[in-house]
Amino acid sequence: MLQDLRDSNSSNFQVSGFILMGFPGIHIWQHWLSLPLALLYLLALSANIFILIIITQEAALHQPMYYFLGILAVVDMGLATTIMPKILAILWFDAKAISLPECFAQMYAIHCFVAMESGIFVCMAIDRYVAICRPLRYASIITESFVIKATVFMMLRNSLCPISVPVLAAQRHYCSQNHIEHCLCSNLGVISLSCDDRKINSINQLLLAWTLMGGDLGLIILTYALILHSVLKLNSVEAASKALSTCTSHLILILFFYTVIIVISITHSAGMTVPLIPVLLNVLHNVIPPALNPMVYALKNKELRQGLYKVLRMSIKGN
Repeated sequence: MLQDLRDSNSSNFQVSGFILMGFPGIHIWQHWLSLPLALLYLLALSANIFILIIITQEAALHQPMYYFLGILAVVDMGLATTIMPKILAILWFDAKAISLPECFAQMYAIHCFVAMESGIFVCMAIDRYVAICRPLRYASIITESFVIKATVFMMLRNSLCPISVPVLAAQRHYCSQNHIEHCLCSNLGVISLSCDDRKINSINQLLLAWTLMGGDLGLIILTYALILHSVLKLNSVEAASKALSTCTSHLILILFFYTVIIVISITHSAGMTVPLIPVLLNVLHNVIPPALNPMVYALKNKELRQGLYKVLRMSIKGN
């Protein structure tokens, strides 16, 4: 299974698949990572499913803010699922082989869900800005129609723009080397194996990062800066403290999401001598936010906590 997979009948590719070696430098004992990663994945799935159940069953949560949170829960599960089943298969069953179509499909899914997560963060930041800075106009601005339009726009933008990544990667010529020192099909990791010029791939990756992720991050920072400015002008210390507490926890998660992307890009571009760090960060970036997002938002939101208690009481009574 771990032999070099070659396709002699193809003029575009000399290999018919790749071998995902896992975590570089720790191949001998990397299987020990499967337990914490499996627990994080299980937590991400269960916590987000629970959030969706609460929002669906609690009528008081049928509001735009919670619709965005529900969409984030779906995206979080998709983000974690793009990589975790394959990583666990590598660690548990030594299933390191992956075909070219599967590799490019995973590459697209990763970029798509990461971009969608970024887009939902923008929508939620705008929602909080209107709620805190324009409370009297909130009901007229953040409507169900706004949620639908924003969601459709984000889905179209973030599903169409990343298509160029796997398409360009598929056009490269992979002549002999097919072992990837990674546990997932990252764009930069895959094209580093190509034998021809990959400058267009690097430029495309950079443009996507700046236009999508960079633009979203800039808008989020601007939005939270305006929120902070508005909160500091509140006469009520209690109200200001509550708003700051909620926004701070959200902002920490958001900054972690974008900071990891920046660190991964820098370390890969610099040709880091310890490749384990960017690889590990890349994996954790796809599973830690999905695991933490529902808990942070639930713990900081009174209505969600009340909905959680109701669902738990109904489950206990049902049993």
